[in-house]
Amino acid sequence: MEALVIYWDQFIHFMNAGGIIMWVLFALNLPLWYGLGYRYFTLKRGTKGNVRRLIEKHESRGDEKVYVGILDYAIHDALKASRIAKSIAKKPREYIYDALFPYIIITTKYSVLIKTVVMLAPLIGLLGTVSGMIETFDALQSSSMFAQGDSIAGGISKALFTTELGLVVAVPGLIFGKILDRKEEQFTLEFEQIVDIISTKDEK
Repeated sequence: MEALVIYWDQFIHFMNAGGIIMWVLFALNLPLWYGLGYRYFTLKRGTKGNVRRLIEKHESRGDEKVYVGILDYAIHDALKASRIAKSIAKKPREYIYDALFPYIIITTKYSVLIKTVVMLAPLIGLLGTVSGMIETFDALQSSSMFAQGDSIAGGISKALFTTELGLVVAVPGLIFGKILDRKEEQFTLEFEQIVDIISTKDEK
């Protein structure tokens, strides 16, 4: 418990050393990692194998629910929409697109938030850097040498801490965000395959 209190005090000291900008960056970090975590757990493909084989497996299972990830749920709903379209003598393609639309929304959720935070974090860190350097130059104009030492050190530390935290927030968000964007693109292609394969079968 005592160690936890020490770490907490060190954290507060570090954040306060960089001024209000540090707390702004810390606040931005929370929604960033929430969005990354949401997308990571949501963009799990599910059963392995190509889309055609997965569709055949779901057709053979019927309504038996053996779902591992988002693609399994999407295929199940697409097949259900196709059966509904067939029962009323309609072309299935539009019905399948409607069934897959919620999954398209899910795969894109928080993507814009992550990109926005990744873009803003270095800029806010730069703002803190400029603020710290202004504070340093103000101290250099002071006539008191003793006051200068503390003010200059404080201004430089503020400039460096905010730059550092801005990069710490942005770089992991950029890397993981790109990986998740690739997964999103894969799902977009697979959704198109689902539509094409199921609608082609039913239109024959």
